[in-house]
Amino acid sequence: MSTIVAISTSPGIGGIGIIRMSGENAFNILNKFFVPKNHSEIKGYTLKYGNIVDKENKIIDEVLVSYFIAPKSYTTENMCEINSHGGIVIMNKILEICLENGAILAEPGEFTKRAFLNGRIDLSQAEAVVDIINSKTDKESKVAIEQLEGKLSEKIKEIRQKVISLLADIEVTIDYPEYDVEEVTKSKIRVFLNEIDILFDQLQKSFLNGKILKEGIKIAIIGKPNSGKSSLLNLILNEDRAIVTDIEGTTRDSIEEFITIDGVPFKIIDTAGIRKAKDEVEKIGVEKSLKILHESDIILAIFDISKDVDEEDMNILKNIEEKNAIILLNKKDLKKRGNLTEIFNTNKPIIEISVKEKDGLDIIYEEISKIFKLKEIALDGELIVSNNRHKSIIINARNNLKKVQEILDNDMPIDIVSLYMKEIIDELGKITGENVTEDIINEIFSKFCLGK
Repeated sequence: MSTIVAISTSPGIGGIGIIRMSGENAFNILNKFFVPKNHSEIKGYTLKYGNIVDKENKIIDEVLVSYFIAPKSYTTENMCEINSHGGIVIMNKILEICLENGAILAEPGEFTKRAFLNGRIDLSQAEAVVDIINSKTDKESKVAIEQLEGKLSEKIKEIRQKVISLLADIEVTIDYPEYDVEEVTKSKIRVFLNEIDILFDQLQKSFLNGKILKEGIKIAIIGKPNSGKSSLLNLILNEDRAIVTDIEGTTRDSIEEFITIDGVPFKIIDTAGIRKAKDEVEKIGVEKSLKILHESDIILAIFDISKDVDEEDMNILKNIEEKNAIILLNKKDLKKRGNLTEIFNTNKPIIEISVKEKDGLDIIYEEISKIFKLKEIALDGELIVSNNRHKSIIINARNNLKKVQEILDNDMPIDIVSLYMKEIIDELGKITGENVTEDIINEIFSKFCLGK
């Protein structure tokens, strides 16, 4: 393979920048422009201090270079990391020198791709790398790290090996029917199916928690103009993110921000006030608010406690009937109370708050946590599937398991069972990478950043 190079740190100004190079000729290329202060023999897991120089032997930067000798490196190839001063100018200059001396620019995720192709990690572990990078919370990070350590791989390989063992018994029965000492009976297959289906069911159910941890939960703040939506967003974020005035209809477009509740990411969206629009721009904003309402996982429907429920309030209540929603009665600090009979007749949790007095936020969080059972997402000892690709494969494998059950129920020949067993084996191999196409591999690693 060719020797690849890329900047591994984020672009911009920083104290340190890292340029990573990997390949059989990595050290030979490095020696063309790195002048170490100590010319001792290269050893793995060591650092050398020196200068990067150009063709004219002019010093470009003062650096530390770390050495990783094959196969004991991230890629299992000879690899070095040039720790330069941060700053896009310096890092780009060093990158250019590497390219001029024989390295080629790495594709997105190519270092991790080589680690996979060279057998250091399997495909699910490689996918965990990008999940770690993109983690928004500690819990999400922990799930990704467990996957990187091979927790999911071990479970998938365990299931796959069970299927392979049973398939081998079935094949022996088909090929050598006269040997019935280890003959696989339909009763034995049914016992096996139940065992494997339980394992599949556990993995499939874990995806709900995995999806919550990885993608988060979408919250929409919905209400009429001047009900306190933007003020509530500012209170949650503890900053003046949205414009707040006494003029109705200030918010014309949605505002999105992320918060964390019990270790779970929430995308919170402040929407335009829902009412009969007074102009075309406001009409677009209201239509967008209704769209966000129906796409969200939970609604915070905020009402002004000092005013009677009117037709526009009733319209909001109608729109949240089939949704996870919490009704917030704002402005409880005001003495005046409107007629709220229709609101109290709903089956939604109701919380009285005062955004102005910063009162009620903890109760809102507690109610959200209760609705999504966030405190029950315990990571200790629990295997969680958080990847959509893995979920789809597990579902496909489980469907093939059900087809085997149907074959047995219909008293069909046992050799047909082996066809679906092979499908299960092939499907599970797609998770770990033992049975996956080059197109899928390329698609997975295209989602990585350069230098990883």
